[in-house]
Amino acid sequence: MLSNELQHKIDFKTKPLGALGHLEHLAHKIGMVQKTTTPKLLNPHMVVFAADHGIATAGVSAYPQEVTYQMVMNFIGGGAAINVFCRQHGIEITIVDAGVNFDFPEGLNLVDKKVRKSSRNILEEPAMTVEEYQQALENGRSVVAGIVKKGCNIIGFGEMGIGNTSASSLMMSKLFDIPITNCIGRGTGLNDHQLQNKINILTEGIEKYPASMSEDEIAQTFGGLEIAQMIGAIKEAYHHNMLIMVDGFIATVSVAAAWKKNPEILNNCIFCHVSDENAHLQLLGLMREKALLNLNLRLGEGTGCALAYPLIQSAVNFLNEMSSFEDAHISNKE
Repeated sequence: MLSNELQHKIDFKTKPLGALGHLEHLAHKIGMVQKTTTPKLLNPHMVVFAADHGIATAGVSAYPQEVTYQMVMNFIGGGAAINVFCRQHGIEITIVDAGVNFDFPEGLNLVDKKVRKSSRNILEEPAMTVEEYQQALENGRSVVAGIVKKGCNIIGFGEMGIGNTSASSLMMSKLFDIPITNCIGRGTGLNDHQLQNKINILTEGIEKYPASMSEDEIAQTFGGLEIAQMIGAIKEAYHHNMLIMVDGFIATVSVAAAWKKNPEILNNCIFCHVSDENAHLQLLGLMREKALLNLNLRLGEGTGCALAYPLIQSAVNFLNEMSSFEDAHISNKE
């Protein structure tokens, strides 16, 4: 049985039993996903989905909406944190316009998957129509389908969109039927007054839609275009049995929406870090998952994935390259 073979290989490396801690669990998980005792990481890739949110106009963020397109230009120029970390660790990066409220000039290194310019303001109407949501899912799926053709078997997803922690808080509240106040954090760095304003706005938003909803209806009503495309991308990555690196709060909410429909998706997910966003640790707990890192990050962009990637490499490398007691002629404990 593969699980037992992997565990035996891990246990008989030249170390005390369990001494590599969470790396041992990670190595076992990767081996199980790839159905081998000698797994490989091939052509790692990061996808950053960007979109604007109608609810941002209500004042839920410390930053104005135009920061979304400005940051996309920064990604394209290679100057953002995610660019730096991906260069450092040899991860290819793709930037996707899922619904930015801006007309980008032609000729940029940008994948155009824009469904519409910004989601709608959920205080007035659902964030997306059913048709827009389905198109967003398909767009995310198609991005991953193209990357699979490059021989990639490990992929991470990041996001950029002013207002998307608000959308994620609303989704978390509905997906798990918990009070919205338990799901709200400071996002891009709100002060106490701004945080209270965010709480008031999101409470109004959640109360506007009291009926129970399916996972897709929740994402369509409260989510964002980049979140919807990430959900489609996660499903497609799982379909191709890829390892899925999960970033922070927003990415984890996207995984949660997919997981509610297909619990098996978690088998392929590696949760890379615990965000400093208030509800992320709680959300991981609800999904019974632990993250690799806790660096108080709250940047998004997929930065947690890029930073965790060397640890994922280390888990694979020790499994493949570290000597066993027998190989090294070292006495094991009795």
